Amino acid sequence: MEIFNLTWIDYSIMIIYFAFVLGIGWALKKYMKNAAAFLEAGRSLPAWVTGLAFISANLGALEVIGMAASGAKYGMATVHFYWIGAIPAMIFLAIFMMPFYYGSKARSVPEYLKLRFDEKTRGFNAFSFAIMTIFASGISMYALALLMETLLGWNFHMSLFISAFIVLLYTYLGGLSSAIYNEVLQFFLIVIGFLPLVVVGMVKVGGWDGLVEKLAMNPATAGMHHSWQAISPEHPMGGWMGIFFGLGFVLSFGYWCTNFLVVQRAMAAGSMSDARKTPLIGAFPKMFIPFLVIFPGMIAIALINMGDENFQLPIKGNGYDYDLVIPMLLHRFMPTGVLGLGLTALMASFMSGMAGNVTAFNTVWTYDIYQSYIVPGKPDRHYLRVGQLTTIFGVLVSILTAYVAKQFNNVMDFLQLIFAFINAPLFAAFLAGMFTKRATGNGAFYGLVSGTFSAAMVHGLTQPEGAQTLIKGGWAGAVLQTFPSEMAQNFWIAIIAFSVALVVTIVVSLSGKRTKSDAELKGLVYQLTPKTIDDSKHWYQRPVFLAWVVAAIAVVLSIVFW
Repeated sequence: MEIFNLTWIDYSIMIIYFAFVLGIGWALKKYMKNAAAFLEAGRSLPAWVTGLAFISANLGALEVIGMAASGAKYGMATVHFYWIGAIPAMIFLAIFMMPFYYGSKARSVPEYLKLRFDEKTRGFNAFSFAIMTIFASGISMYALALLMETLLGWNFHMSLFISAFIVLLYTYLGGLSSAIYNEVLQFFLIVIGFLPLVVVGMVKVGGWDGLVEKLAMNPATAGMHHSWQAISPEHPMGGWMGIFFGLGFVLSFGYWCTNFLVVQRAMAAGSMSDARKTPLIGAFPKMFIPFLVIFPGMIAIALINMGDENFQLPIKGNGYDYDLVIPMLLHRFMPTGVLGLGLTALMASFMSGMAGNVTAFNTVWTYDIYQSYIVPGKPDRHYLRVGQLTTIFGVLVSILTAYVAKQFNNVMDFLQLIFAFINAPLFAAFLAGMFTKRATGNGAFYGLVSGTFSAAMVHGLTQPEGAQTLIKGGWAGAVLQTFPSEMAQNFWIAIIAFSVALVVTIVVSLSGKRTKSDAELKGLVYQLTPKTIDDSKHWYQRPVFLAWVVAAIAVVLSIVFW
């Protein structure tokens, strides 16, 4: 494909952005006096900052490249990742789960598991979460390097190492605070950078009516403008059961309620009220992000259907390379100057995802693995230094996982597979632990192990249609089920992993004795936790009111795009 010809204006925009990013890290360096400041941001940030960072940390390669790719592959049904697969879980996190996380004074999700269950449950989650964040960070690095290679002709390996070095520098200097403030900057940059692309693309295809008309030119894409009407058992996303239970319950609640990457942002807030409002503040922009990232994928398919001579989507394997939707649209529509802004917005999204995963990784590694199992009992200064060195280690390992991501033609599929293995069983343990006193450490531990093992077995015995690599399943030697797509396979892996983990947690817990008294579980189990007293000044600032507003908007959007 044709390489972008950038001018000095485009490069200037990129350089200014990098200067800001590094400047924030340098400015916060003087405040990094202890491990709590570096790894927890001192629990002192305002709700609007943590709320935007909460969304921006998730607005990395998963959102921008992955959702645009899914928009082209699955159409408007991709909004289920937002209105079904995010908003209900974010409301649940704010109203029910943040009081446990923030009130328990746990420094991480694995540490909460130690307080509620036992050390081995915490250890299993800490190691599995560390692996997951490294893979997620690697996916962001891969996506950025691919972008630089495709659009600018830069060497893939050089781009990978340069992006990794910049993220390493500002997270090493300013820790979690630096990552969070940069995420807020990156959020606004992403919106400003992609809005012109969507507007120009929609004008080109003739607005919403024109988009529907162009999609109808190909019978295979004719129903892509519907979010629910197109859903059937044969649909690539796997039907109502897969969407409601696999995505809407298991994967979404498992991700938003137990993933320390996003929970860490809320835990950095300055008060319990701000911590609870963090997911709700983030939910407002989250509901409208589909118009920035899913619409481009549908616009790309419309352009192909109408035979636009100036737009091409490269082929990868036996289909289109959907990961290149955004870069190819930038190439098609963005003039000099605006192109630099769009490219910088893409870089911002990838760096946001990388930094979010790296900061979550170094906190879990330092507190839940190193301090707990390797070198306990050292002074705080020692763990501050370990946290800084872990940042370097995390970035280096992420580079290796970036090369694994090259095996998939949609990074969203790869990420959902990772979440199905790790978050689905974890959510089962959390449900049992937060809402029943009877769940034990042995039950949670064996539930996590069996859930993860069952996910691996389902993956090994199933494949998506057209799979050409064992990374996508079927590695056990026999294929018992073929799914219409990788996403449908992921949903069912999550459903089975969650169900097995929940059943095993309950059975093992009931077969043994309770190991913790009511006094030890106070503040860790719902019925033993005092009702949270909200300190918001006005009624419209209270989390419960905000939750009702968020839910109402999500329902209206779902009906409008039915």
